[in-house]
Amino acid sequence: MKNWWRNVGPGVLVSAAFIGPGTVTVCTLAGVNYGYELLWALLLSVLACIVLQEMSARLGIISQKGLSDSIREEIKNPILRILSVVLVLSAIVVGNAAYEAGNITGAVLGVTAVAAPLEIPVGAFQLNLWSVFIGAVAFAILALGNYKALEKIFTGLVIMMSLSFLITAFLVKPNFSEILKGLFIPSTGSAGLLTVMALVGTTVVPYNLFLHASLVSEKWKDPSQLNIARKELVTAILLGGAVSMAIVVCAAAPAFTNKVTSASDLAVGLQPLFGRFATWFIAVGLLAAGITSSITAPLAAAYVVKGCFGWEKGLKSFKFKAVWAVILWVGVFLSSLRLKPIEVIQFAQVANALLLPVIAIFLFWIVNRRAVMGKHCNSLFQNITGLMVIGITIFLGARSIYTVLQ
Repeated sequence: MKNWWRNVGPGVLVSAAFIGPGTVTVCTLAGVNYGYELLWALLLSVLACIVLQEMSARLGIISQKGLSDSIREEIKNPILRILSVVLVLSAIVVGNAAYEAGNITGAVLGVTAVAAPLEIPVGAFQLNLWSVFIGAVAFAILALGNYKALEKIFTGLVIMMSLSFLITAFLVKPNFSEILKGLFIPSTGSAGLLTVMALVGTTVVPYNLFLHASLVSEKWKDPSQLNIARKELVTAILLGGAVSMAIVVCAAAPAFTNKVTSASDLAVGLQPLFGRFATWFIAVGLLAAGITSSITAPLAAAYVVKGCFGWEKGLKSFKFKAVWAVILWVGVFLSSLRLKPIEVIQFAQVANALLLPVIAIFLFWIVNRRAVMGKHCNSLFQNITGLMVIGITIFLGARSIYTVLQ
């Protein structure tokens, strides 16, 4: 147990990033509106997440570089290099700003479930002071720079949320035959493609590919530790996927009869386990999930910018801090606008799912370069699974863009 605890870190941070308010909200909406029909989409996204994050972890340990560093160094043509760097920077900055707004909005949902809203007029819109408060908390934690402590905090939060939702999923007495059908028989039923994309986006988060490679390169220095990293990663992602599915199962319970519009509605599925304390539990859970995700999104963006521009210094440098601060406060600003919280969170998930194919293609190309990976470049099986994942993400992304345009 002591050795296991010492090796916990990057994989749990990946899970903590996608078990955020977006996961709780999108999975709850899927369960309320479509029952168990879309569990297959979550299963698919968990498998895709393992395939892509394993490549990212392998790249970080073997090359001791982040994904953006590798892209900048391995593209030799100056024009293609500039275009690729601009594309990556644009994708991550836009995606993380949207995702950050969803994270902070989700945390605000948790606060306002048990506290009164705090808004003041600023020009043509109302400024949500709770969004500013959440942003300030995330800023303070990032400014401290004690990431080893954060790893342990995130681990505790993930374990707490996991046990709560998994136990609750059993207590609501679900129909297990329907669950198996939903897991293994793909069907969108009455659900739209954007809902499927949101479920994929809530698990396979593009910025996690950059964050994971950078974190494992700091934690593990020897290629012999690759198996440890894989075990930690697979365990963490499977647990995160199980939590996402448990939330869908909870939301599919008969107790959900009305449209989910707030954190207090999300608490209904927890009432069999926590009774009248359900609202408090989901409020604390959403707040914690929102803060942890609000930390990982700006941190990943800072690692991306660092790699793209070849900065030597990282966590403690002013430029690195300036990047995550900008992403954080852009998220605070977007969260403060008078938009429906659930729409902001769903938009963030769809935006990330649309960015995924672009980032996945870059990663796939890098881990197939023997000059970078040596004997640890992709095997035939890894290439086949990787191409399948990329093909699925391209298809879903193209179809969802077409749907939006229509």
